[in-house]
Amino acid sequence: MNLPLTPSRRRLLSIFVLTLTVSGLALAQGANVTPPAALSLENIPAIPASVAAEVNKYTEFKPTGFSDWHPTRMEMLVSRRHKNTTQVYRLSKPGAALELLTDYAEPVRSASYQPTKGDYFLFGKDSGGNEVFRLHRQFSDKPASSEAATAISPDGKRIQSLAWSTRGDRVVYTTVPVNRKGSNDTVQSEVHIASPNGNPLKDQVIASLPGGGWGDFSWSPDDKRMALLESVSANETYIWIMDVATGTKRRITEKEGSELVAYDGVKFSRDGKGLYTVTDRGNEFQRLTYIDLKTNKQTTLTKDIPWDVDAFDLSHDGKLIALVSNEDGTGKLHLMRAKDGKSLASPTLPLGTLSSVKWHRDSTNLAITVASAKGPADVYSFNVKSNQLTRWTTTDAVGADPATFVEPDLVRWKSFDDRTISGFVYRAPAAKFAGKRPVLINIHGGPEAQFRPGFGGRNNYFTSEMGITVVYPNVRGSTGYGKSFLKLDNGRLREDSVKDIGALFDWIAGQPDMDASRIMVSGGSYGGYMTLAIATLYSDRIAAAIDVVGISNFVTFLENTESYRRDLRRVEYGDERDPEMRKFLESISPLNRAAQIKKPLFVVQGKNDPRVPYTEAEQIVATLKKGGTPVWYMVAADEGHGFAKKANSDYQFYATIEFMRRYLLGGK
Repeated sequence: MNLPLTPSRRRLLSIFVLTLTVSGLALAQGANVTPPAALSLENIPAIPASVAAEVNKYTEFKPTGFSDWHPTRMEMLVSRRHKNTTQVYRLSKPGAALELLTDYAEPVRSASYQPTKGDYFLFGKDSGGNEVFRLHRQFSDKPASSEAATAISPDGKRIQSLAWSTRGDRVVYTTVPVNRKGSNDTVQSEVHIASPNGNPLKDQVIASLPGGGWGDFSWSPDDKRMALLESVSANETYIWIMDVATGTKRRITEKEGSELVAYDGVKFSRDGKGLYTVTDRGNEFQRLTYIDLKTNKQTTLTKDIPWDVDAFDLSHDGKLIALVSNEDGTGKLHLMRAKDGKSLASPTLPLGTLSSVKWHRDSTNLAITVASAKGPADVYSFNVKSNQLTRWTTTDAVGADPATFVEPDLVRWKSFDDRTISGFVYRAPAAKFAGKRPVLINIHGGPEAQFRPGFGGRNNYFTSEMGITVVYPNVRGSTGYGKSFLKLDNGRLREDSVKDIGALFDWIAGQPDMDASRIMVSGGSYGGYMTLAIATLYSDRIAAAIDVVGISNFVTFLENTESYRRDLRRVEYGDERDPEMRKFLESISPLNRAAQIKKPLFVVQGKNDPRVPYTEAEQIVATLKKGGTPVWYMVAADEGHGFAKKANSDYQFYATIEFMRRYLLGGK
């Protein structure tokens, strides 16, 4: 479903907008590219058509992601870009032509079949990047059009989570109110039970829960109970059981002393007597665990995997478990028997990232989305009876050849406190580019996220054509390295993560193939804050910076971000209502240190961003303009937390290249 990310999905993503898939050209009749109508530009020079023509072969990749299996046939729903946005397709068999099912101006990134007959599917869609996702139903035999689907959730409320009942006759989902701001605002999450194919549609609110952190439902086999998660922070989550008929609930996990425990993903066992989940209870890393609902005893099933378990799925017959471990950023698939945890043979997959792991209803075929440095995301399946791995999709052979792209090196350096920090380096090919190479440091968002070495898409243009080495650091506060590491940037420790980049500058200076006098830093969302903070604290060590949907002032950010997510952010950054914390947050905010930003800055923002409101960009741009610092500004009227539409993403990329050529390469 095109719905908000769970913690496990967040860990798979680097939200820096330059990594989004982009495409074709919007050329004027003359010598320059025509900007899309939705973009407002300040101080950005005209983009020569020659630039677009040169980079086009890096912007036409179409990664494909698995969405859902058909319940009775060996076919699936997948997502891939169509024209300007990502849409949903049907794939009838491996290698078959994709059949377009949705066709909207807004992205539809995934969908879910009705789980017993598969005669219709559900998907979520927002408007202009505002993330007010609304649930839609579409029958599978309807031709793709913008009128084919019927909205079935309330208008003006945001869908937070969704799960089908075991019998497939109902769905549960939560909604939260939107367009709510202010430090003293509070929200309630409403739990809905709906019959998607009812006529008239039946939709009942069975519970109203405090806050916006509820979701990740799992129905019991008899459909009388549901398990759900309450997320307080990235380090603190609780599991509840809710009665479907009454909406009453009870918490089955409790806080144990001073230890904060996180749970992620929850599924009922086939007999209904227990739950499978992943948790860091008693350990630094998330491990697959079984909870006996009668005794609340927890049994760890992955003691031999010293890494986070990112995702898992239980087969329909309850006998097999598939899981993905995050091993220093790369994904590894594991298969095991549910009854005793015995490992089973698993396929050899390309080195990279694994996601969307899901069993077919036949409990034999497993779907996986795989992406690597050498290839965009594609969909595979594995048959556990025949041990056969089957590739279902192959990215269209257009433009640059992914086989020629550089693979990353995992590197480590010591930070100011002697702590080891790691990251991935994509080096400019020495055979093509002589001498020390300029460096782009690209910082992921989150901050509870992690850069993972999947497919770089258009970013390969930087290394392959511009001779720029790109470094993706996983500073403290990143996921994937244990829960203690995750908390190392919380509250008053915020700038310790910025110091990790200061130590990275020192490491770069010691590399024989990198030019420490030519470094640019960039990042999106929290990475945008990091970019601005580095521009204030290390202005003498960078040539320029690119801030994409970044936080410029923590106090105004917390006051203006959507209310359904504010409490979660307060745990990470601090509570702006506390006078002492407010004073601290103001003291470290880049907006209040803008006079220290001496190097050129490029700011990119979506006008409809519910997470980091566009006012964060407006205020830093206005302040820098008063001080005379060169600043380019691009804002899209039809985008939110990053550019999701092809035309906007393309133009952002062209402008980024021009900015880098001017300020990192010195016009070369």
